[in-house]
Amino acid sequence: MENMIFDTHAHYDDEAFDEDRDELLSSFPDNRIGWVIDAASTVKSHEDILKLTEKYPFIYGTVGVHPDEVGSLDDEVFARLEKLCDLPKTVAVGEVGLDYHWNIEEKSKQIYWFERFIDLAKRKELPLIIHSREAASDTLEVLKSSDAGKIGAVMHCYSYSKEIAKVLLNEGFYFGIGGVATFKNARKLIETIEYLPMSSILLETDCPYLAPVPYRGKRNCSLYIPYVVEKISQLKNISEEEVIRITAQNALRLFGKVM
Repeated sequence: MENMIFDTHAHYDDEAFDEDRDELLSSFPDNRIGWVIDAASTVKSHEDILKLTEKYPFIYGTVGVHPDEVGSLDDEVFARLEKLCDLPKTVAVGEVGLDYHWNIEEKSKQIYWFERFIDLAKRKELPLIIHSREAASDTLEVLKSSDAGKIGAVMHCYSYSKEIAKVLLNEGFYFGIGGVATFKNARKLIETIEYLPMSSILLETDCPYLAPVPYRGKRNCSLYIPYVVEKISQLKNISEEEVIRITAQNALRLFGKVM
């Protein structure tokens, strides 16, 4: 597909899209949205994502549970999720990781399931989509001890410093960049984007969350990615077409072996 946008992290299974989901998704091909990865975040979301991947040829799914939701996991549930990794349109394990912001789940429990999902990704030879919020030290420790970079991984909605990005870049990680890049208070992220090579950047929405300016605070969707493209274009001093082309190539390199 000629220079189409690749949204590497979305949640179109979310109830925020219940009223107009089909109308919105059907508009994507005519608006240069070529690929969308709908990232699993709860146990229930897997069933809804499967339906989306069956209905829309450009939507792909993942297997994973957000760290705030790991209390719903046990060995039986995990075994069911493991089987979903073998579906033809499952392209990654994620979103999985650590989130210490709300402390909804015990840190030890989050780390346990994070390590289980990394092991699953290794066994199934799938890349990782990693969620990490206010948990940089533990996240780095788990990732380094598991050699997660070797199987391919993206730090979804990257929010840490340029210094931490250097460490992850050396391990071969990709970085998911979305609407936050357009926020006025995004100085730390701007510095990171300026530092990162284009070959490590992926586009994402995390919709329905984190809509870019001028839609900040409203429901996000893939149609707003051009605002993120524009920002990256300005920061990297390359054309918007180049941003779209390179980030799509990056995404296909990471996820493409199962597409």
